[in-house]
Amino acid sequence: MVTFFAALIALVLGYVVYGAFVERVFREDDGRELPAVRINDGVDFVPMGWQKSFLIQFLNIAGLGPIYGAISGALWGPAAFLWIVFGSIFAGAVHDYASGMLSVKHDGASISELVGHYLGNGFRQVMRVFSVVLLILVGVVFMVGPAALLASLTPEAMTVGVWVAIIICYYFLATLLPIDKVIGRIYPLFGFLLLFMAVATAGGLIVKGYPIPELTLQNFHPGGLPIWPLLFITIACGAISGFHATQSPMMARCLTKRSNGRRIFYGAMIAEGAIALIWAAAAMSFFQNSAGLQEAIAAGGPGGVVYTVTTTLLGPIGGVLAMLGVIVCPITSGDTAFRSARLTIADAFKFEQKPIAKRLSIAVPLFVIGFAISRVDYNVVWRYFAWSNQTLAMLALWAAAMYLALNNRLHWIATVPATFMTAVSVTYILMAPEGFQLSTSIAYPAGIMAAALAFCWFMLTVGKHKRHYTIPDQVAGH
Repeated sequence: MVTFFAALIALVLGYVVYGAFVERVFREDDGRELPAVRINDGVDFVPMGWQKSFLIQFLNIAGLGPIYGAISGALWGPAAFLWIVFGSIFAGAVHDYASGMLSVKHDGASISELVGHYLGNGFRQVMRVFSVVLLILVGVVFMVGPAALLASLTPEAMTVGVWVAIIICYYFLATLLPIDKVIGRIYPLFGFLLLFMAVATAGGLIVKGYPIPELTLQNFHPGGLPIWPLLFITIACGAISGFHATQSPMMARCLTKRSNGRRIFYGAMIAEGAIALIWAAAAMSFFQNSAGLQEAIAAGGPGGVVYTVTTTLLGPIGGVLAMLGVIVCPITSGDTAFRSARLTIADAFKFEQKPIAKRLSIAVPLFVIGFAISRVDYNVVWRYFAWSNQTLAMLALWAAAMYLALNNRLHWIATVPATFMTAVSVTYILMAPEGFQLSTSIAYPAGIMAAALAFCWFMLTVGKHKRHYTIPDQVAGH
């Protein structure tokens, strides 16, 4: 229990102390006009107060990942607590803040355009394809998961297929309509459900005296799977997630004050880390040990774990409310995933998005592809999503590091986590079943070598670019 409370306090202190430090490194200034005010198209560029923007950002990023990922990551034991805390403070929140504020500096540009601006046109093209594919995968994953949970709570006639169709219709409207018409109006209710779920679950664990394990680096995975790099891929949302880099530009287009960026971007990631921490603790303590947790996951999946934990801790009514929180959580990420995919494609082809016809020309093909992918085995889609998610985070961090280095800022706040995530992503794909299936004796040193080469490339590229780099008007003085 001491470790759990210490971890929660560390997250809060991380926001107060390190978040303020990161903000100073970026040197944000409220004096410059923002995209939401200067462009304001009434569709995607819409001024919003920081409270609403924070809530939208929080719900955008807090999908199934910090719940399902934390439950699966709990199989490794309390080592998961360390990754959630340090990953959120030093990697995930920096990643989210950097992607959001860089987008503000570049008129609300999507992450693919930001990466291209700072890392080169080749990376831009890769990221355009990579981020759209990731966003479609997220939309599909966060479509099928909630549909299955809803089907378990409703009459037999409301099958998974019926719920998928209903969710697709909602996603389509949320993708097309102005951000303040659907997303901006219903998210406060969804936010209440999510917060109720997290606080009530944590309270139930404490009041009923479940023994949350104390910190140890011992590997408790019942299958003997190694902590490195599998834990760092399994717990993505809740520590660091590339998906967030696709969401931050959406709120960058609604920001009304630069100094609110830390609350909205850095703060939302810390809040998501707290959710992951609660569910990792619940999974570890409720089933007594990793073997018991693995049996529960095998029997009903992470969704079954959520249902068992919430109904036991909170009773039937509280359990249903908590389950609704878990259901709306991914839905509020899935709708903005498709919306972000539309914006990414629009940025790439410079399609104006104010006319509804132009929004439809992008949205319709996206949903046709998404529906086709939803017919694929859910577990296969999730595995590829997990790796691609962390690879996108790696690229977003390298772009942030390049911006900081070229502008003579302390680039290490982004360079260190970028190097770390490079090692994670490369090592994983080399040894994963869906990757090259190499032995750890090859994958481990190869991953470290790749990270070292990426760092050397970065340092050499910074020196080369500095000789002819001119700070763009959007970021001058910032």
